[in-house]
Amino acid sequence: MVSMILNNLSQFPLEASDPEERFITSGVSWEAYESLLASLGDRSSFRVSYLLDTLEIMSPSRNHELDKENIGRLLEAYLEENRIRFWGLGSTTFRNRDKQAGKEPDECYCIATDKDIPDLAIEVVYTSGGVNTLEIYQRLGVKEVWFWQDNQFRIYYLQDNNYQQISQSQLLPNLDLALFAQYVTINDPLEAILEWRKQVRSN
Repeated sequence: MVSMILNNLSQFPLEASDPEERFITSGVSWEAYESLLASLGDRSSFRVSYLLDTLEIMSPSRNHELDKENIGRLLEAYLEENRIRFWGLGSTTFRNRDKQAGKEPDECYCIATDKDIPDLAIEVVYTSGGVNTLEIYQRLGVKEVWFWQDNQFRIYYLQDNNYQQISQSQLLPNLDLALFAQYVTINDPLEAILEWRKQVRSN
């Protein structure tokens, strides 16, 4: 099973202009999932998700990675300027055998205190379909999930073991996400971070 999956991954194109590629297969045991993770090691070119017996592997596009990096830098600048303690865990693999769920976020953070599971996970979405991302995060116990799609954020907060879509972050209630989104879309990352820090300081 693992060798078959790895063979399929070798067919993924890696050109900068290519869109995201997804490989999805069902009937994958937990043992096969963990064996695949071990085989891939720290190869950051893939994001692996697992829910029950379904496995999804995504090869992100160049634009996907640009947005991911921009969001992370801008969010960390906001946290720094507001003296909010955080632990950035990037695309760390989080998994729970009992819940049969595993995920590698695009970005994720523990807020205020370090924890085994992040408080916040961020997903950049360029293509739809695949496994149910919110169900994976619900099984893992991530408090808040941000989806970046079509140049805007959709926010979900875990309440009574179910996600509710909300208009404002509960973890960072003073962060103006509509304004934040404007800086994410600035083409020059240096200009974006410098202007964003000025904006945060002025508030």
